[in-house]
Amino acid sequence: MPEARPRHRQRPWKLKVTVAVAAASLGAVGIAVAAPRSPAPPPATPNSSCTIRVPEDPLSARGLATPYQLAATDPRQGACHESVDAQGAFAEATILDPATGKLSVYHPLVVDAGAAPAVPPVVPALPRGAVVGLWFGFNGDTLTLGGSRAALTAGRCVNGLGGSLFGQVAFCGAQELFAAANTAVQAGKLRIPPLGRAKDGRPCPSVRDFSLVDQDQSDNVTTTYLATRDGRTAQATAANSRTLRKPATLANGSDNRLLDAFVDPALGCTPFTAPDVTDGGRPTTSLALNELQAAAGQRAPVALVPPGDPMTLVAGKPSPAKANLYRAGVDQPPLDRRSASTRAYCRSLRTSGLDRLTSDRRLLRAAPSPDDGVGLLKFLTDRLRGSLQQLGCTHPAASRHPAAAAEPDPADQAAATDAVRTLETLG
Repeated sequence: MPEARPRHRQRPWKLKVTVAVAAASLGAVGIAVAAPRSPAPPPATPNSSCTIRVPEDPLSARGLATPYQLAATDPRQGACHESVDAQGAFAEATILDPATGKLSVYHPLVVDAGAAPAVPPVVPALPRGAVVGLWFGFNGDTLTLGGSRAALTAGRCVNGLGGSLFGQVAFCGAQELFAAANTAVQAGKLRIPPLGRAKDGRPCPSVRDFSLVDQDQSDNVTTTYLATRDGRTAQATAANSRTLRKPATLANGSDNRLLDAFVDPALGCTPFTAPDVTDGGRPTTSLALNELQAAAGQRAPVALVPPGDPMTLVAGKPSPAKANLYRAGVDQPPLDRRSASTRAYCRSLRTSGLDRLTSDRRLLRAAPSPDDGVGLLKFLTDRLRGSLQQLGCTHPAASRHPAAAAEPDPADQAAATDAVRTLETLG
């Protein structure tokens, strides 16, 4: 059994969607659309551990266009449904043409196990020799990559260290995509756009900025899906929006989407985009694009996955091997044991993170946030306050983090507690 991961996420996405399973068989080539069934309400406490089945040859055009099937990891805990907010899994591919250095994005679809999509997925046209990386995000607690051994091997898939899973995150071919992209940058084929200048006069934030990160940074994706009333899903394209009758939009509780869709617009910044081959080439964002831009442009202090990140713990204790595995999946260097510590991460959260939120409070206060009816400033201050507490930056007794007392420092904890009080006055 995989190691259970502590519940700690502050899930920002509150999508109200009822769900039912539309059963149908999935063909290897054509996929028939199932007839609607009456929706059934989700259980009061949805199962937070789900598995997605990775298709054969997942990094090929055919594999990308084959829907991932979502099911309960342990059926005794209840079913998993893609259209239930707390159970949604999301897939995102970033594609590099090594000959030209051009990047593109594709959004594979996730459906309920045994169900057909509301609309068959678009089959992407990949360039010759394409290098494909896949990332997965999850709105529950623990996502497992299932499928045949051949599929997982072909995809070079990773979702933890042995039986200790990351939790909400998994990836396939990530290291290879980042290596190829960085080679293209060095060869002058790929240009990463600068972060730009925000309305506050500072460089625009990245996913490695301490005003944006939380206790488990660099997680989840910007992919969205469409959902019908009977719980079937489809890729979020303009054509599908016209075809389906008033579909709901499903989104991943993502650091990346928080930056691209909310913080950047509020600060007058523009995210790094590439053509979306799912949707006729319209510009779109992705986790990989964000990490590439952050690696190229984020100024010190740079937020990198710390040893105490809850997704990288093993049996409640920091694991350098697991942290490095996670870091490799998001284009970050291995831990430097001389400088990388959760204590140092806490200091930067309460100093650099608090400083920027304070100076930007007028820009952020009236801006929309992922939570309906909550301003972006309050959303971000609540998030930073929760991160300081959950990482054990304040007194360990106030933290739900199992490794909170690993690096105690009374002065640091007192300063972090003061920062929490300040954050309460900002939001």
